Amino acid sequence: MTTTRTRFAVAVALTGALTLGTTALATSPALADSAGHHAQQSAHRIPFTAATVTQRADGTFTLTWAAPTARRVTVYAGTDRDAIRHRTAVARGAGSATVTVSGLAAADRWYFELVPDRGESLTVADRSLHLASAPNFRDAGGYRTADGRWVKMGEVYRSDDLSKLTDADLAKLQRLGIRQVFDLRTPAEQKAAPDRVPAGATVTSANVLGVEDTGAFNVTSPQAAVQAMIDAEKVMVSAASAKSAYRGVLRAADDRGAVLFHCTAGKDRTGWAGASLLTALGVPKATVEADYLASNDYRAAANAAVLSHLPASYQAIYKPLLDVRPEYLNSGYDEVTAKYGTFDRYLKNGLGLDRTELRHLQDRLLVG
Repeated sequence: MTTTRTRFAVAVALTGALTLGTTALATSPALADSAGHHAQQSAHRIPFTAATVTQRADGTFTLTWAAPTARRVTVYAGTDRDAIRHRTAVARGAGSATVTVSGLAAADRWYFELVPDRGESLTVADRSLHLASAPNFRDAGGYRTADGRWVKMGEVYRSDDLSKLTDADLAKLQRLGIRQVFDLRTPAEQKAAPDRVPAGATVTSANVLGVEDTGAFNVTSPQAAVQAMIDAEKVMVSAASAKSAYRGVLRAADDRGAVLFHCTAGKDRTGWAGASLLTALGVPKATVEADYLASNDYRAAANAAVLSHLPASYQAIYKPLLDVRPEYLNSGYDEVTAKYGTFDRYLKNGLGLDRTELRHLQDRLLVG
């Protein structure tokens, strides 16, 4: 474990330095019980099986949804997720449709309530916060669970380095209600790039690696870099420091007030935090993987800039350290299976979360 942890630490060091300068799991008994009980009561009260919002550079929004049992969907917009008025619809469509919404004024964030003619409504937003200073800052919600519920948006956020947030960014995050910040980095990373957080937010140092500094790292081939990242993921499951950090994140997500967790690139330590949370909520593994891999899109420009400053002979070697790949995430799931058997037992025996805590977490973050 010490050797693997060291490899992970130094891999993260390189990733941070550059940035700044499938094995299926057995069904979780606790989650299966909760999902089965809820499914009997709700009968998929929210009819949407898919729903996304994308804000375009020109200020328009593209909304896509699928509600197979609905014939019509009416869309309303608002800047307060919990107080969207139904005075004027901004769009209408069939049970499955793609629409464009334009003419909305500038705002911290626009939420869209999709109101079907049958069943309950669903409120969604663009997952990205569109912060140039933190391109991987995004909402962890907006996903459908296996039992037909949805993860609320505006409750849990994930991000990369926060040290470059502008005053305008901080004001925006304060208005969005972010009250707790979990910094998953090492003390050396925190000192080198101190967090900037919104006023009123509390910061918890949750050092996943459990070491003071990440050290130095040297890889000689793309294959070695990929293997280092595969080994790294196992540390985030088995290391005592990692379990303590992720336990704190999941327990905080059950509190009132929005929660933010982050590391340097927002993809590895943050990626497993996001995967653990979504899996605990009952989101299907394929959806969890898609969320994990989205860091490649959000950080595409930043990673390309990093690689452009490296000699051509080194770009192929270091690119795996900047990427997220399915085999990295699957390595974490494989470690869960090897050490705990099921994800439910990882949550219980590894992170120390009992069934009551998991139900509270689901009640807090799921709708439908």
